[in-house]
Amino acid sequence: MIGPSMLLEGLHGGALDAALATKFTIAEERVVIGSGGHERDVTLRKPANADHLISEADYVMDERLPYWADLWPSARVLSGHLLTLEGHGRRLLEMGCGLGLASIAALLAGFDVTSTDYYEDALHVARANAARVVGREPTVRMVNWRHWPDDLGTFDVVIAADVLYEKEYATLVGDCLARALAPGGMAIVADPGRLALPAFREHLPACGLQQVACPTIPFEEGTVRQVIQLLEIRPA
Repeated sequence: MIGPSMLLEGLHGGALDAALATKFTIAEERVVIGSGGHERDVTLRKPANADHLISEADYVMDERLPYWADLWPSARVLSGHLLTLEGHGRRLLEMGCGLGLASIAALLAGFDVTSTDYYEDALHVARANAARVVGREPTVRMVNWRHWPDDLGTFDVVIAADVLYEKEYATLVGDCLARALAPGGMAIVADPGRLALPAFREHLPACGLQQVACPTIPFEEGTVRQVIQLLEIRPA
């Protein structure tokens, strides 16, 4: 049976925006990403209340919660960093694209972007946001980290923002990075200090990976105070 989300696959531009507005109550969030001459003003459209998207069936199946529908500080910091990179002629994969901000930054930097998420709705929202901001969409793919697709290929750069919030993700994310990185490739994992971060670091050598740098960037907005680590990871 074809579900409502699948019907969105063939829609683009204004038609996709209109269809998403019938599926969710839509809110807009304006953010400025980047600094030092690389600033970009981005307006995202997203579900107005992520709590309204919680599905008991999804949670019972594998404890899925709709974190994709919120904009997290790690994604904002990672997006600003991506604007400083040269992406032309390089392939980039985002693990857990959410609203699509980091994928948008990668497109603006010139990368050939593939955006993945475990929620199909996230892929459509990310496509719509990218089309509106950049004028083109990333390639999208629904991906379960527990069953990484063999045909996804490898990438010059793999990114992920705030994905280490469950213990099991320490090994899952590392294993997926190892499969997704091309020889000589680089991963950037943005993290605010989630509980699985230490185990993730410990697991990297078992994946044939190594952390080679980790700049930290403070994030402050309203009552939110975080220090975002940008873990740069390469094949050992």
